[in-house]
Amino acid sequence: MEITRRTVLSGGAAAGALTVLAAPGSATGAPGTRPLARSASPRVSPFELGVASGDPLPDSVVLWTRLAVDPTAEDGLGGMARRPYAVRWEIARDPQMRRVVERGVVEARAESGYAVHVEPRGLQAGREYWYRFRVGGHLSPVGRTMTAPARHEMPAVLAMSFASCSQYEHGYFTAYRRLAQDQPDLVLHLGDYQYEYTKQSYLSPTGNVRDHDGPETVDLASYRQRHAQYKSDPDLQLAHATAPWLVVWDDHEVDNNWADDVPENSDAAQWNDTTARFVRRRAQAFQAYYENMPLRRASVPRGADMKIYRRLHWGRLATFHMMDTRQYRDDQACGDGWTIDCDERLDETRSLPGMAQERWLLDGFERSRARWDVLGQQVFFAEQDALAGPSYRTSMDGWDGYVPSRRRITQGWVDAGVRNPVVLTGDVHKHWANDLRLDYQDTDSPVVGSELVCSSITSTGNGSPTWQSPNMALNPHLRFSADQRGYVRTAITKEKMSVDYRSLPSVTTTDAAAYTQASFELHDGQRGLERTR
Repeated sequence: MEITRRTVLSGGAAAGALTVLAAPGSATGAPGTRPLARSASPRVSPFELGVASGDPLPDSVVLWTRLAVDPTAEDGLGGMARRPYAVRWEIARDPQMRRVVERGVVEARAESGYAVHVEPRGLQAGREYWYRFRVGGHLSPVGRTMTAPARHEMPAVLAMSFASCSQYEHGYFTAYRRLAQDQPDLVLHLGDYQYEYTKQSYLSPTGNVRDHDGPETVDLASYRQRHAQYKSDPDLQLAHATAPWLVVWDDHEVDNNWADDVPENSDAAQWNDTTARFVRRRAQAFQAYYENMPLRRASVPRGADMKIYRRLHWGRLATFHMMDTRQYRDDQACGDGWTIDCDERLDETRSLPGMAQERWLLDGFERSRARWDVLGQQVFFAEQDALAGPSYRTSMDGWDGYVPSRRRITQGWVDAGVRNPVVLTGDVHKHWANDLRLDYQDTDSPVVGSELVCSSITSTGNGSPTWQSPNMALNPHLRFSADQRGYVRTAITKEKMSVDYRSLPSVTTTDAAAYTQASFELHDGQRGLERTR
């Protein structure tokens, strides 16, 4: 499947060039770029972290930047002087920024890590825009974004890619660059955007190629520093500047395998990670996450609470249900990990997304009139049993640790008559393609949906081009598995969803080419995956 730039809406305006333009060092004579009187201006460019956009609506999109002249400064403030900065923004219909349609000024302050979130309104539905920022005489790069189609529109096609798990130390972010070169309309990031560990404490099997700066992230300064180190990567900046993103976290944005107010190491005396200590850590992680992501004001954290589950409608073509599978879950059963015959995982009272989010999701299924309902979430959804015979060995961190919760959600889309349910997953650092059933032990049970799992951007290093999971033989609904780093590329139309599993032979070297390791199609009104490559 070769995805190229195309007309986004049937009968709509033709899409323009994708080029992400490097802005000049000054903007003499450029429209709308005259600085405010007496506004502070750093001596060097403060746009070392790039630009981003996200959460597109038919008339609006979030524009983001964060000022930094020394991104990995230990205090987390990017080397900026402790004073407010006037930041001008503008959004235009052309990449040369000649046809500006909206502009304004916002303040970047130390208490928000010098992050800027702008939500321009009154934009046209289903079209490309370009945007940039200015502080004093310094211009940011120009980013490309896109508004969602109007709710009544049926777009001809949506080019959507999704990714997860980018451990900075384990490899170079070339996969982000390859994703950007595919020219998507929308990017979903399904978690583990950054990792919390201090350098050399999480070692890749193929060797760490670079180091984290600073300590393990436990406070606001260290989370800000870590986000800034990741955002300094030019390949990640390119992917952000190419298309709007929908982001949700998994665990490493806070702490490995956390569950609600339970940290990974609550029982380890040497960590002294009490509930109160972890809740404070979580609040500071949430603050840094919001500051560094193109999220709307509805997601501004309130202490240790931050609402990131939400819906986005792409006209009548697709509804994206973006889920949070960490903040509200019951603690992992049977001590976490892969466990044999854990009865607690069958407890009807336990939930992975939390009961309130389950109800929100089921209500969304009932109300949906979209051609495709897409769940953007974090952990493995299909059953994956690693033991032959009557016993089960399954992962307690994924949906296998919350069997009734998975059944309620799956039954919910069946009962609601959801036309084409598709679950998107990250977390496990491997590509998978899975059929979904209500009863995985009954081979005659009908397929009721599909799961697409993306590999990691870098996490766990290069992997193997020949690996295939031995669990596929025990679980016939698991249709494909692969162990190289990469992302998943899709093209969604009203007739089908075309899926390419994109892989890189190496992430420990730069400039690796991406190739398609497998392709599938999902057809409107039909259940199950059809392999085409």
